Amino acid sequence: MTLAFHRAGPAGAPPLVLLHGGGPGATAMSNFGRTIPVFAKRFDTLAVDQPGYGASELGELTGQYFTHAADALARLLDELGLDRVDLIGNSLGGGTAVRFALNHPARAGKLLLMGPGGLSLNVFAADPTEGVKRLGAFGVAPSRERMAAFLRTLVFDPSLITDELIDSRLAAAGDSSFLRDSFGGPHFEEGLLWRDAHRLRNEVLLVWGREDRVNPLDGALVALKLIRRCRLHVFGGCGHWAHLEKFDEFNRLAFDFLEGDPS
Repeated sequence: MTLAFHRAGPAGAPPLVLLHGGGPGATAMSNFGRTIPVFAKRFDTLAVDQPGYGASELGELTGQYFTHAADALARLLDELGLDRVDLIGNSLGGGTAVRFALNHPARAGKLLLMGPGGLSLNVFAADPTEGVKRLGAFGVAPSRERMAAFLRTLVFDPSLITDELIDSRLAAAGDSSFLRDSFGGPHFEEGLLWRDAHRLRNEVLLVWGREDRVNPLDGALVALKLIRRCRLHVFGGCGHWAHLEKFDEFNRLAFDFLEGDPS
């Protein structure tokens, strides 16, 4: 299995891995196209297409997706000669980052997790959430209208969901039924990352949009209590894509976290 990636930044700079979210048509560039040049000024920045997305092969998915993706990332880092990396993960990518840190603890540094899948446990919000329902509806009967409806659940500001974005995501959407099979299969408990959150020894920054309709804010509470070195930052007027809706503020927050002294 080969993972595709985009790499930018000065040689010898601290390595940083960006892991995109899920959903039809998601790729490293669709999630982090604006972000990569900013972080590449100070980090050796690696934006990875997760297995089954973009130009990355899925490979043989015999277990839970987060484990599969985390192990694939470890192999990629071996090929690139990178021993230890910090990670930024959004949604599905947040889940992969957490599983990577749990299964390969010596290789994971700081974790910045935006509405992470698997680690989020809804305490008050309905489950499945509006975003998950709309994602499922697209999977059952893909259409441009259902793609638009799903994408609009990812943001607070609907003007961010342009016709160009809808069309590009629709064109890139493949068959992601492997996620349903993985999260519902015999290894599904590996996806319940909140059960293992107490084992994380990494410095963790949870970033949430107050109006997140995919993984609502109350999903942060269990992780915040269980993770030893953890803090939470909440953006008001913001949905699931904090790094885009609060672009400048998010970047400042991320730089401060990644370059600051360990807590």
